Amino acid sequence: MLLVYTHKITPRLIYAFKHISLRILNVPVSFTTTVEDFIAHDSMKISYAKQPLSNELFVRSNELLFEQGLSDLDINVQDWGSTKCFFSTSEKSSLPFDIFAATFYLLSRYEEYLPHVNDAYGRFLATESLAFNKGFLHQPVVDIWAYKFKEILQAQFPNFEFPVRTYNIQPVIDVPMAFYFKDKGLMRTIGGTLNDLFSLQIKRLYQRYQSLAGVKRDPYDTFKWIVTKQKKTSTKFIVFFLIGEYSTYDKNININKKKFVSLIKSVGDYCKIGLKVSYLALEDFSMLKKEKLKMEATTNYPLEASRNSFSKLNLPETYRNLIELEIKQDFTMGYINHMGFRAGTCTPFQFYDLDFEVQTPLQINPFHCVDYALLKRQSLLDKKEDLQRLIESVKGVNGTFTPVFHNYAFSNLDRWKGFKELFQQVLDSVDEK
Repeated sequence: MLLVYTHKITPRLIYAFKHISLRILNVPVSFTTTVEDFIAHDSMKISYAKQPLSNELFVRSNELLFEQGLSDLDINVQDWGSTKCFFSTSEKSSLPFDIFAATFYLLSRYEEYLPHVNDAYGRFLATESLAFNKGFLHQPVVDIWAYKFKEILQAQFPNFEFPVRTYNIQPVIDVPMAFYFKDKGLMRTIGGTLNDLFSLQIKRLYQRYQSLAGVKRDPYDTFKWIVTKQKKTSTKFIVFFLIGEYSTYDKNININKKKFVSLIKSVGDYCKIGLKVSYLALEDFSMLKKEKLKMEATTNYPLEASRNSFSKLNLPETYRNLIELEIKQDFTMGYINHMGFRAGTCTPFQFYDLDFEVQTPLQINPFHCVDYALLKRQSLLDKKEDLQRLIESVKGVNGTFTPVFHNYAFSNLDRWKGFKELFQQVLDSVDEK
């Protein structure tokens, strides 16, 4: 166990230290404000304050973990070996930066509460983030800092045996539209047909009626392939189905259709099922609750995980709604158009409510890559190389790699050519032996 001496124990301090020590390094941590207890502790220990007590392992503290609410922070990002860091410390400190305050800043999404520019969907842009602008979005910096901290602890306490963490993956499959042509209803089918004719999309019109006639599989119906892949790997996929009402933003199949219900149940026999929260439900708690109850009635077990339509987050309201509905996990923390680490980590973490200054029960599972971001790369080789670089960055800290693929990314449509190989590349990154 790691004992931390500090002049004041705060929720922020406990939150930051537990993420680094417990969740990343798998080392329990406790805290004391009593010098005598600190001196008597015969295992790993550090002091976290403005001044060291004596010649112990010492990290000079930034004020951030002892404050409440938001303030205008002066952040100066500097190099630290092959990574970046901020909140520099003094010469007496065993670490040149206060990684605990910096970790809190990134995990709490402090910057997303400050004034910023949103996109057309109301989303926080990667280009507004400190990580993007200072060139460390591509690194899981919090995990890298944790391992640097581990090296210092090992040098000071060579007899302590650290638990070993292993690299793993958590594939996410997003289903905003289960079928491209099938089960859309008469009016939507007529509308789609007229649109094909007026836009001279003869090939699509031909595909539409082949699918409707059952001659060929609907291009978005890739679920047999997904289930086959699931059977060959021990890592459970999480498949998020959109079941919200038809709207300008969300256009999936009606959940009252028996074929759609049957599809969700059949996929749920092999994969975990989550709720893809509709765009309108993000602003309407009663609608969100309705979608949760409908999904639970469909799967016949409590809903544990959700992911927001368009990957939109309204902090802190989005997460407070999930907590009130007792949804345990969220998979929305990431960027649509950029690969990387929105919260600076590849380790699941708890949501910290900055308004109430409390760690909540909601687990945030950040995603690091979405198939749309890979579409920007010109060739399949470029896509594979970019994906592999991201995988290696997570492997370097034995973290959890969470990619997001849509069901239609596994189709035979020209736009998504090669994406089955990319998904297999993720699965192959884990040595299941």
